[in-house]
Amino acid sequence: MSHKTSLQAGSDKPLLSYLKWALITTVLGLALGAWLGWETTGTVSGMLTVFFICAVLAVLEISLSFDNAIVNANKLKDMTPEWQHRFLTWGLLIAVFGMRIVFPLLIVVIAANVGPWTALVMAATDPDQYSQIMMDAHLPIAAFGGTFLMMVALSFFFNHEKDIHWVRWLEEKAASYSSVKGIEIAVVLIIMMIFSKIIAGSDDPKLGPVAANTFFYSAIWGLLTFLLVEVLGGILDRSQQMLEGAAKGGLGAFLYLEVLDASFSFDGVIGAFALTSNLFVIAIGLGIGAMYVRSMTIMLVEKGTLTEYRFLEHGAFYAILILSVIMYVQSLVHIPEVITGMGGAALIGVALWSSIRWNRVHGSDE
Repeated sequence: MSHKTSLQAGSDKPLLSYLKWALITTVLGLALGAWLGWETTGTVSGMLTVFFICAVLAVLEISLSFDNAIVNANKLKDMTPEWQHRFLTWGLLIAVFGMRIVFPLLIVVIAANVGPWTALVMAATDPDQYSQIMMDAHLPIAAFGGTFLMMVALSFFFNHEKDIHWVRWLEEKAASYSSVKGIEIAVVLIIMMIFSKIIAGSDDPKLGPVAANTFFYSAIWGLLTFLLVEVLGGILDRSQQMLEGAAKGGLGAFLYLEVLDASFSFDGVIGAFALTSNLFVIAIGLGIGAMYVRSMTIMLVEKGTLTEYRFLEHGAFYAILILSVIMYVQSLVHIPEVITGMGGAALIGVALWSSIRWNRVHGSDE
């Protein structure tokens, strides 16, 4: 692997150099969206509407993915150059095509018990029915994704090796209880049971005991997926270390990041159907956003931003924790995705401000 594929911390490249491919994708994606609007409606207003929706979806994906980029960068900086390159190439293809196209099709295939081709035809010819099936599948998706992300966040805070604390009184307490084996699993199980009880006792005709069972079993699968990815990732990385003599993340870390990215994408993909029922417009808009996540990830690693701003990572994990709770709450009431995205971005902004202030006080902002 050449030196060029390695992400080196301390880079002095200008910001625009990181955004080059994201900006190119933006121009091409919006042009494709405008063409699609013209082809499907045959009117200028229809073309502009689709163009606008693609732009809004891109902004929505970026706002929801600040924390995703930070967590990716934290994991990526410890990976070998080969696996860094693979995640930023293969991983991007999986993120754009897998989560933005294949995943929504797979939901319809399972929920409507139809073949993949039938689901694709439905997306192209009957987008309203397709959208309804996607929205009906929101409960199990929210339970699965919310549980996985909750485990990701709690595993960060319940860590006895964590010695940097942002919200000190809370994080020191969590770190002190980290010696209790499986405490994060117990916390998640308790929250799962509480929400299942609330759903079972709800007067909403869409909820009730059946929906509560669906929620609980989907959440259990989210928990099991996290544990299996952790175990499998550890086995794969250990095997790779024995073969290569390297102490850095490889296939296991790659697998973990892919499942994590998928969990982050659940909320954006489902929320996109509130704006449009056209699968191809959603793929364009969210695909543009995914390119910015990739650019932000590379920039964070190469510039060593997580090291320079000590609380930035904390803000990301608080945003993940809040996102997981919001996904749970969305099984009861709808929460606009704009609120979710802006809330996460605001937390990361506060963490950045706290980091800058800490650097100034301690004289480490050189």
